[in-house]
Amino acid sequence: MTGDDEHLIVFEHERPRLVGLAYRLLGSLADAEDAVQDAWLRWSRTDVTLVENPAAWLTTTVSRLGLDRLRARRRAQETYLGPWLPEPLVRPVALDDPAEHAEMADSLTTAFLVLLERLSPEERLVLLLADVFGEPFPTVAEVVGRSPDATRQLAVRARRKLTGGYNGVQGATDPTRSLGEASTRRTSQRAQLAIATSFVGAVMSGDIEAVRAMLQPDAVLTSDGGPHRHAARRPVVGADRVARFLVNLAKRLPLERVRVEVVWVNGSPGMVVLVDDVVSVVQVIEVSGDLVSHQYTIVNPDKLGSIGRSIELV
Repeated sequence: MTGDDEHLIVFEHERPRLVGLAYRLLGSLADAEDAVQDAWLRWSRTDVTLVENPAAWLTTTVSRLGLDRLRARRRAQETYLGPWLPEPLVRPVALDDPAEHAEMADSLTTAFLVLLERLSPEERLVLLLADVFGEPFPTVAEVVGRSPDATRQLAVRARRKLTGGYNGVQGATDPTRSLGEASTRRTSQRAQLAIATSFVGAVMSGDIEAVRAMLQPDAVLTSDGGPHRHAARRPVVGADRVARFLVNLAKRLPLERVRVEVVWVNGSPGMVVLVDDVVSVVQVIEVSGDLVSHQYTIVNPDKLGSIGRSIELV
């Protein structure tokens, strides 16, 4: 085996974990893959015989590269038009088993990734490394360049910032527990999909009363159009306002050229709207009990490029 072969074997074994870490950190699959590719370039030039723990070396490298990118993205977000939502991870609904492809780690749900936006870049990285990936605090401290005690304080502060945001959020784990623990879902994946499918049908048919009846009274819709597409600049709140917004949006679609697919998006049911076979909208539909509680609408084309690709991450 050549040195190049050894580099590649080690890196490919770690790649899904590295992409998963970078995606959670950045909320962007494109940026995550770029960070991991940069780490590969550095790894390929490293003498592996001098690296005692390749997994730790790669984790540290991707973490620091991701942290630099996150800081730059946060600066850019200061002039971002409207809400910022993570890039969606879309998986198909299997015909033979509709619940297949649905299960996804709580730390990959749209709700959780949105909550992470409350944190500073350093708090976000520390929380992910310690609570999601189970890295010991001395290791995390080395990555962020702080003492273990200071790093623990960062984690405590991050958990406090998130406390309360988990109440009623489907697919998000209480930060007082390890984020790696499985959460109890009040509604099965199959039931969530059935409710979401009915909801999409009501929206597309223009039945405002049916849409309103399927929404929680305090339902929220958050749209991300970025600089390229028109979208609501503030969250739409309340069943009546959300119902009217969605139905009016559907009426503007050129139905003869539109195809709607029910899919899984970051572990929640959702839909992909294609116009002339080009992805135009991705909608995440969060279900609590038997009602829709929150919708996340992504129309920013910069965040729709990965749809249809098979992506492996953990």
